[in-house]
Amino acid sequence: MLSSLRRLVLNPISAVRTLQTSAVSRHDALFVHRDSDDNNPDVKFDFTPDNMKRVEAIMSIYPEGHKRAAVIPLLDLAQRQHGWLPISAMHRVADILSMPKMRVYEVATFYTMFMRKPIGKYHVQICTTTPCWLRGSDDILNCIKSKLNIEVGGTTKDNLFTLSEVECLGACVNAPMVQINDDYYEDLSVKDTEEILDDLKAGKKPKPGPRNGRFAAEPIGQLTSLKGEPPGPGFGVRSDL
Repeated sequence: MLSSLRRLVLNPISAVRTLQTSAVSRHDALFVHRDSDDNNPDVKFDFTPDNMKRVEAIMSIYPEGHKRAAVIPLLDLAQRQHGWLPISAMHRVADILSMPKMRVYEVATFYTMFMRKPIGKYHVQICTTTPCWLRGSDDILNCIKSKLNIEVGGTTKDNLFTLSEVECLGACVNAPMVQINDDYYEDLSVKDTEEILDDLKAGKKPKPGPRNGRFAAEPIGQLTSLKGEPPGPGFGVRSDL
């Protein structure tokens, strides 16, 4: 015991426990505001007359005293109108909801669905979480990067495409998949991905959904379970009960 204490006093560095951490995965979205020519409080933003009607309809859903709960759908509406979410749009939402601007900032920086800087016409979001990765999302990601000549977080020179790498988009059974604006493209191969990007470049609308012949998320081919009629009431119950 004394010899251990003596070593600790003479060489305290050896007693320090080393820690190992994995690499930090950083999202490509902007979380800290920096004024720029196209994103500063002096750049005016207001909802169009049609969207103001939508604002009123959204707010009518919420009871009196809870109108601030509409902050997410109003921010989404502002982003859809503008193409991305500038700070002046956040200020307008704060004014409409009589809400501190800081509370709106907190929402806009927490949810990665809100784009805090300009993006392309088509926002390509590729899921690389475990189910998609196991089904080849790395190949799809490399295909997109090569086809568009951009890296994750980048936008093509013609402002047509922006590429983001995201967490689970909730279509695991149809992996690998990408979300482009509001559409899901599922069960992808590299060839499918190239065709989708080519169609978008040509101004066409690729059909969303599975690309392997499935209608939704059913098994490919025949059913593997629930093939017969379900048993009736009392099935499997002891006869003496």
